[in-house]
Amino acid sequence: MKKIPKHIISALIISLVVIVLVIYLGFVFSSQKEAEPIYPGPGVTDIKMLSYWYPELKDTSGDTEVYILDSGVEGASMLVLGGTHPNEPSGFISAVMLIEWCEPEEGVLYVIPRANNSAFTCTDPLEAAPTRFYIETGNGERWFRFGSRATNPIDQWPDSEIYVHASSGQKLSGSEVRNLNRAYPGRTDGTFTEKVTYGITKLIEDEKISMTVDLHEASPEYTTVNAIVAHEDAVGLANMMLWMVEEDLTISVEQSPKNLHGLTHRELGDYTDTLAMLMETANPSQGRLHGKIDSDLVVSGKDKFYLRASSYGALTVPYSEDGISLTERCARHITCLIGLCDMYDGDDGYISLGWDMPTYDEIMENGIGYYLADPE
Repeated sequence: MKKIPKHIISALIISLVVIVLVIYLGFVFSSQKEAEPIYPGPGVTDIKMLSYWYPELKDTSGDTEVYILDSGVEGASMLVLGGTHPNEPSGFISAVMLIEWCEPEEGVLYVIPRANNSAFTCTDPLEAAPTRFYIETGNGERWFRFGSRATNPIDQWPDSEIYVHASSGQKLSGSEVRNLNRAYPGRTDGTFTEKVTYGITKLIEDEKISMTVDLHEASPEYTTVNAIVAHEDAVGLANMMLWMVEEDLTISVEQSPKNLHGLTHRELGDYTDTLAMLMETANPSQGRLHGKIDSDLVVSGKDKFYLRASSYGALTVPYSEDGISLTERCARHITCLIGLCDMYDGDDGYISLGWDMPTYDEIMENGIGYYLADPE
């Protein structure tokens, strides 16, 4: 029997290894589309898809769940956007907490936990970010997706060298063309990302949403952090809320710049009747000064390099050995949302998130996992 040459054997082995690797990576790639479970609480009265308001999104990665919590008592309405940037997890987790815990007593609460659903299916290139992070609840661990700042390039590609915002003509870096928070108010003949923002704008118009709050995070060295950025029509409400929560929180209110376009707090305030605001908390896993990004950094917010940077005076927020935990960041968002509802007094009535919503101190004491449903 003729002996098989060594180079052919080597080639076969290499080919087999490549095939196994491709199969494994294909499995990892496809698993990115698996969404973590969300368990609707007793306050949820309906769940619709964003395509209900804009049918062209149906069966695309841009379609996403809209949770409706209707108190049954006529009043005002609030839309909370989580997951605009899925690498800013406190916005997403705060939205999930509202879905699983909140029982409004007056008015209607709309929650979109994955505003950019596509961006949850990828991570940012070269950031070595985890695809998941984990939170302990009262009866076990739950996993959540850590995603990208931008729409998955599979859904929208290629990026242009320069991104021109359609309605204003503003020019930005081409990479911003996949940033949901640069694409408002959206358009039907635009990019995939612009179609998603059009769907959200259409929801706000059709449902006559009283106020819209977009939940975000920023790095601890960023200038606009622990802040609310409000459209000029919403600045008065934001300042009233600030007065209400200042005993628990150090937070600032900034008016939306009129020359910065595409963002929720500018375009939704200009193009709809909603009071548009955006909230920022300090996220150590998002900045440029941290060490390894893993689930522990995302959840605990503890990082030795940020601690060192703080000692040099390089940060814009206080930072200690306790870090800036996901619990603290969610507590900020929830406390401000409650305050906005308590201070709102519009022609369409009032909105109340309910008597059982926890205070800032209660969330800090119990941990965010206490207010999430136990895993099935």
